[in-house]
Amino acid sequence: MLKVLSCIAMDHSYGLLALATLVCILGSVLAVRLYARVQRSTGMQQLNWLFTSGVVGGSTIWMTHFIAMLSFNSPLPHAYEPTLTMASLAAAIGVTILGFLVTAAGKPSFFIELGGGIVGAGIAIMHYTGMAGYQIAGRLEWDSGYYAASVFLGIGFGAAAMSLIARPGTRLRHYCGILALVLAITTMHFTGMSAITIVPDPLIVPSADVIPDSLLTVMVVIIGVMMALGASTYAIDLHSTRGAAERFRHLSLHDPLTGLPNRVALGEHLHTVIRRQKADNAAIAVLSFDLDRFKDVNDVHGHAAGDAVLRGVAERMSEVLDEGEFIARMGGDEFVALTSNLSIDHNASAFASRLIAAITSPIEWEGKNLLVGTSVGISRYPDDARFPQELLAHADLAMYRAKAVGSNAICHYEPEMDDAARDRSALAMDMRQGIERNEFELYYQYQNNSQTREVIGFEVLLRWHHPVRGMVPPAEFIPIADRNGFIHELGDWVLRTACQQAACWKNPLKIAVNVAPGQLANVNLAARVHEILQETGLQPSRLELEITESGIIADQQNALRIIRQLKQLGVKIAMDDYGTGYSSLTTLQNFPFDKIKIDRAFIDGVTTNRQSAAIVRSTIILADSLGIPVLAEGVEREEHMDFLLNEGCPLVQGYLFGRPMPLGEISHLVNRPRGELPVGQTETAEPEIVHMRSAVA
Repeated sequence: MLKVLSCIAMDHSYGLLALATLVCILGSVLAVRLYARVQRSTGMQQLNWLFTSGVVGGSTIWMTHFIAMLSFNSPLPHAYEPTLTMASLAAAIGVTILGFLVTAAGKPSFFIELGGGIVGAGIAIMHYTGMAGYQIAGRLEWDSGYYAASVFLGIGFGAAAMSLIARPGTRLRHYCGILALVLAITTMHFTGMSAITIVPDPLIVPSADVIPDSLLTVMVVIIGVMMALGASTYAIDLHSTRGAAERFRHLSLHDPLTGLPNRVALGEHLHTVIRRQKADNAAIAVLSFDLDRFKDVNDVHGHAAGDAVLRGVAERMSEVLDEGEFIARMGGDEFVALTSNLSIDHNASAFASRLIAAITSPIEWEGKNLLVGTSVGISRYPDDARFPQELLAHADLAMYRAKAVGSNAICHYEPEMDDAARDRSALAMDMRQGIERNEFELYYQYQNNSQTREVIGFEVLLRWHHPVRGMVPPAEFIPIADRNGFIHELGDWVLRTACQQAACWKNPLKIAVNVAPGQLANVNLAARVHEILQETGLQPSRLELEITESGIIADQQNALRIIRQLKQLGVKIAMDDYGTGYSSLTTLQNFPFDKIKIDRAFIDGVTTNRQSAAIVRSTIILADSLGIPVLAEGVEREEHMDFLLNEGCPLVQGYLFGRPMPLGEISHLVNRPRGELPVGQTETAEPEIVHMRSAVA
């Protein structure tokens, strides 16, 4: 060891020695960086990086050796034999490429260290090939111990270097790998130089056809330029990679349609803001909202118009943002906004009002003004929640409450909303098990001939006997089933069960079954109805399906196609809740309805409200002109009957004739053959509306 240190301290020029060390360090760093590209690429690209890293690594070994040789203070004339000198460069590059190739294979894992050992052996081969070409006016005597130690150090540090570099690890581990490679080159060289003793011999004269120090210096510079080209290649690739990574990151964090930050970006920003706000205790408000009537824009004008609305809304909201405010598109027509540094609640409400004003302004598209609305739910940190996901969930709950209030409403989160949401979730889970546990039951409500009051059919209504909650109202569980998609399974059960029960009746009365909008959107609805009718044996003419106009308006073409398919089966179609939706002459004209049901809200007011009476009267006249029978729901008093009879309404339904009842309570009627009627009651078919109005007149 002392001899090695003495060799370094006494026999070398410090300036060139420092340059050799610098070249060794920089070249090793570059070689390792280039080798990292080998690990991250495949195919021809991997081979290109393997060759480049091997050339840079081998050149680093060669330059370090010969710059150190130039710094070697020899008192005797000396020079370098060209063939062996160039062979040492070829050996350094070739063996380094081989070592990197073996390391890159890495299977089995000891190949990594084997490849590193080959790189270390390449250092030794280069060194001693170069020394074989070193001509000096004297004899070179070798110390076998230092010779063996130099080879061992080169191979050992080379294996350690590639093990640290090629195996997964921390950044510090890779730095240690670079240090090990530097040690493999330097310790091998200086230990190998310590193995030499030069004995002057005047009889030995260097050949004239050799490379002097000046020419060797030029060669070193040329090889240095080659390394610089490798460094330039790495720099260009690094810049391109970083640019691509930045573009990819931007794309991954932004919505391509609107350019707004997306869900991922919102999550990162919200985490950052919460961490920062923990220090100064300022409040944060999260605003959740989606667009009202956006689906109507898509349905009526197409998706291009919908995209224009989303871009326009995003641009306008971005324009009204102040410092500390942020907005992101979550997907579809859903957005979330964020504002920080709040002191009182109305600041969040003011922010919401600004966004609502931006959203509700008309958006011009192809000469049309497109209008949408929104409802905003607000949750606050830290009052409502302390974690990002909870803040977003609470803002969503508040948004749904705001939608229930009406378009463009603003609603702040309250803990009771969370309880209600959990309650709805629990009901949704219980609902699926309710069918398996036979908790659902069908109830039947009379539908009557208004003139004779004879029962001409039943509306089928669903009831849920919950084992803990008792009787759950349909108004409570049907919307939940509609939202979570269970309405299809539930509606299927209702239809099948109703048809099974009605098919067994001796008195072949009709049944009317409600069809939810979600069911009507199913293109396989007609096929499923046909399958159930065949399975149960119910005559199609005894089945009437009640459809609300809100279910039709969402996709009129699809709804019309399905209704026509149902009509071809022989099933009757009734428009339910007429007057509460988008009722229009066009709908009645385009859709082949067999019945119109006037909503109970209008029947209740016919004796006290002029508008309700006018709506009912005009509906009956309109239906009469179209040849469609009318059924009035919600008939509870004789005054209602007097009005309806006077106006010529042929069919009625309501508490005046009976509340919804389970099957057992109507068995006396449905299990009696049609001919066996009570004394004084005659058998009457469902009347045509024309005859009914003639009788009243």
